[in-house]
Amino acid sequence: MTPFNGLKVLDIGSFVAAPMAATMLADFGADVVKIEPPEGDGYRRMHRLPNLPKSEHNYAWALAARSKRALVLDLKQPAGREVLHRLVEATDVLVTNYPPQVRARLGLAYAQLRVLNPRLVYASLTGYGETGPDANKPGFDATAYWARSGLADMVRTDAQAPPVAPALGMGDQPTAAMLYGAIVTALYRRERTGEGAEVTSSLLANGIWANGPMLQAALCGAEIRYREPRATPRSALSNFYRCRDGRWFSIAMVEEEKLWPEIARLVGVEPLLADERFATLPARRANAPALVVELDRAFAQHDSGEWSRRFEGTATTVSVVARMDDVQRDPQARCSGALVEGDGLGGTTLTIDSPFRITGVDKRRPARAPALGEHSEEVLRAHGFDAAAIASLRRHGVIG
Repeated sequence: MTPFNGLKVLDIGSFVAAPMAATMLADFGADVVKIEPPEGDGYRRMHRLPNLPKSEHNYAWALAARSKRALVLDLKQPAGREVLHRLVEATDVLVTNYPPQVRARLGLAYAQLRVLNPRLVYASLTGYGETGPDANKPGFDATAYWARSGLADMVRTDAQAPPVAPALGMGDQPTAAMLYGAIVTALYRRERTGEGAEVTSSLLANGIWANGPMLQAALCGAEIRYREPRATPRSALSNFYRCRDGRWFSIAMVEEEKLWPEIARLVGVEPLLADERFATLPARRANAPALVVELDRAFAQHDSGEWSRRFEGTATTVSVVARMDDVQRDPQARCSGALVEGDGLGGTTLTIDSPFRITGVDKRRPARAPALGEHSEEVLRAHGFDAAAIASLRRHGVIG
């Protein structure tokens, strides 16, 4: 049995991070109703943007809205807000990322809803936090999570390189997991006290958390050094090397002193062990550019698959830099449960699972993402609206 069977969730968010937290609740059995305005969540149209993967299938929506039911509700109308409030009375968790100043206008503020349901767990996600001068500033993960947290600056290939743009959802997905954790913590508290709660998180806070070790170093007064160019790194044994087939191979050696002899043997550069330029850790660091030249020459002799085979079963930490085709065929991704089978996912039977498992606990099989307003009448009937009331709401454009 899934742990959240019977848990009722309203997803009143848009795009990625907040709705994905609701998706994680659905993975564990929650009944999640996705409430959208008449024009629908803008994320339904995300896959049409020119800089994203081209597909006839709505892959972004298939992931973010799987296993949910859809209700179109115009919260700009008083009748729409009345419907929302009736649903809230029987709701356990409400998730939203509407800006703070918008929520009160739509009857969606926590202060308004807690009166209707003191046991409600109200989860709010913002770009920059609930208070402060930027509380109402719009933010996506590319700006609030990636740029303002310092991550975009710290992952540059060198001090002169331009910042790297994040992949779609790169900050939203981990932020969703953090919001899920906050929701579950509040549900645990409710089990002990009977009281609901408001839980909040932001893209900025999550970006800063992800950049935590480097930012803590800055807080402690450390000198922040940028990554050196690949050809002149501080360590040639934590670097990327191009293989004969054009693929890149990553090696990341923390215990370099211990593992250097084995690496030299695996790569086929044993004579370098007798070279005084590379004999000790300080020497290898001082002569890192020269060692890169030697390793570049060695890695160019074989394809990436051969390098993977050579390092297999050793104590070294290495990997081919995967492309999307590699990840979807990776047997470890399937065996570990990172990729799972589902239904109606848009041209595939595979989807990305929420990134943790509980021994002895089943997850729901991912189901098709709903069409706009697909379950409007079904949801309203379950909350006591009769046919005449539903027809009236539809006639006035309150539902769809």
